[in-house]
Amino acid sequence: MSTCLITGGAGFIGCAISQALVKQYDRVVVLDNLHPQVHPAQTRPDALDPAVELVVGDVADPVVWDALLLDVKPDLVIHLAAETGTGQSLTEGTRHANVNVVGTTQMLDAFVRHHRLPSRVVLTSSRAVYGEGAWVSAEGTVSYPGQRSKTQLEAGVWDFPGLRCLPFEATTTEPRPTSIYGATKLTQEMILNAWAASFGVEVGLLRLQNVYGPGQSLSNPYTGIVSLFSRMAKAGKVIPLYEDGQIIRDFVFIDDVARAVLAVATQPITSGQAYDIGSGRATSIRELAELIAGIYGAPEPVVNGAFRNGDVRAASCDIRRTTEALGWQPEWPVENGVSALCAWIDGQPLPPL
Repeated sequence: MSTCLITGGAGFIGCAISQALVKQYDRVVVLDNLHPQVHPAQTRPDALDPAVELVVGDVADPVVWDALLLDVKPDLVIHLAAETGTGQSLTEGTRHANVNVVGTTQMLDAFVRHHRLPSRVVLTSSRAVYGEGAWVSAEGTVSYPGQRSKTQLEAGVWDFPGLRCLPFEATTTEPRPTSIYGATKLTQEMILNAWAASFGVEVGLLRLQNVYGPGQSLSNPYTGIVSLFSRMAKAGKVIPLYEDGQIIRDFVFIDDVARAVLAVATQPITSGQAYDIGSGRATSIRELAELIAGIYGAPEPVVNGAFRNGDVRAASCDIRRTTEALGWQPEWPVENGVSALCAWIDGQPLPPL
């Protein structure tokens, strides 16, 4: 009997991949703590395929793993369980480290303790591992300017003078996280690679850009700006644009992410090599906000000059190597994806903003 285990599988991505996995595996088991920040009612999500077995438990608890692995012998593990709030991690670092780092080591220790080594572990990592990434001068010199200081942001100096940001690419961009969240995701990658090399287990790593789409948690304040902007525009509010509105992100639709996760989970891969998963398109938050405001007929977005300390100025990725290696291609341009998200939001009961 072939078995797939998904940690954090009751979340956004886990639900999106569940239907495909139950067709490929005899048994699909999800371990999820149903955290109230993501699951306010703490009940099984409707979007999780009915054939999936849901075990409610904490990945950082060895007792949970001992009980689970008495019954489950996974061939494939998709490790989604994580605390994901970039800004939140600056003030709740222990919580992020416990789930993301200790949760990963508890899982690996349990696999060894119970002689339950899977053939492959797939980790959804994050673009946050890159931090601000690489920038290039007019002369072509590449440098890593690092995190913007509070003094710089208070002065309204949003960019690095004389430099232009480059898209991230796993084989060329050095990971230099500027948030505790990003540091824990990079640590996850390093732990998995070190462990797997010793035990002959393959590792698939995906560094995801800003994932959005139908099925996102609308109650979680750390879900992302696409759903937040959509809810504000739907309510007829003015969308505020931080900094000068030219913050850059790569918004990748959930269906494209689900196909990428499944590709890394089931196809031949280069073990331990990270794959960048995005739309391949850099979009400013002004472009995003204007698109969403137009859908709802909301007021024009307004730049307010506010900023989040520790936030990166630019984050996008070069997906050419990923598309060649996996035969995967994003199919949802941001215009189509945002329209689909808004249509879904229109049918949902919405918590207050």
